[in-house]
Amino acid sequence: MTYWLAVGMSAVLTILFVPVMQKIALKYGIVDRPNWRKIHNRPIPLMGGAALYIACILTIIAFQGITSLSLCIMVGGALLVCIGLMDDASKAKGKDFPVWPRVIIYLGVSTIPLLFGIHMDGVTNPANGHFFGFPIWFDAIGTIIWVFALINMINFIDGVDGLASGVCTLSSLTLFVTALIKGQADIGVTAIIIGGACIGFLIYNFHPARIFMGDAGATFLGYTLAVIAIDGAFKKATFITILVPLLALGLPILDTVIVMLRRLATGKGLHQADKLHTHHALMRWGLTQVQTVSFMYLIAALFSLLSILLLVMKG
Repeated sequence: MTYWLAVGMSAVLTILFVPVMQKIALKYGIVDRPNWRKIHNRPIPLMGGAALYIACILTIIAFQGITSLSLCIMVGGALLVCIGLMDDASKAKGKDFPVWPRVIIYLGVSTIPLLFGIHMDGVTNPANGHFFGFPIWFDAIGTIIWVFALINMINFIDGVDGLASGVCTLSSLTLFVTALIKGQADIGVTAIIIGGACIGFLIYNFHPARIFMGDAGATFLGYTLAVIAIDGAFKKATFITILVPLLALGLPILDTVIVMLRRLATGKGLHQADKLHTHHALMRWGLTQVQTVSFMYLIAALFSLLSILLLVMKG
């Protein structure tokens, strides 16, 4: 019952906050304007990320209270939403927000889980149950790289109506099931709250989208899913089940790898925006937005099922 209440509250709060953010975005001109990279042909409000953040944090506090996990998500998420809104506002004015301030903030935020005791701690040998603890420096570096990567990876796939929010829904549900299997009730509640917020947001974000989550929302979701995975699926993982969180977030990881390889092959900067993402390729092949998103949902769902199957088989 707790899980149903949690997912319901986060979804309802998102549904209620999104129209508020739409009005604010339109009033102050914080909209995504069409250009050569964009698929839409009219300005779309960009402050959906703020609605997602508020709904998630209120629900997490309501069900989890003030814990190291909730504070970690609250503090890191707030910084990402702020820099994301600045980036979105800059783009709305036709200006490119400098890349280095974002990189510095993303790296800084990636260290926040360490301050709250959330980090990769080692792996368990399934043969004898012996736990191999990682050195402190390895814990820190691994955690920072994972969080920094997910912040950017979810942002990268946010290029088609409903894609990022739908994929994050599937990833959070996978982390929820993983937490239940591992007996991590607090992680499960947090994961399902993120999923509920994404479901509520999809009502407005599926094609034709009436609002975008923008960098603020995509980076917040990437950060939160990364933290949940570290505090949940990665905890006491075996050499095999350490693949579970990688598969749960397999689609954004795979898409990022493909894009980076394509950028290297074409000699483009790794940080420069382009139309080399998988969803762009599918649409060039003739798929509509809905068909493209549906196909990528299917791939994400297959990754999720594989991760759960792997965990069950090794459990």
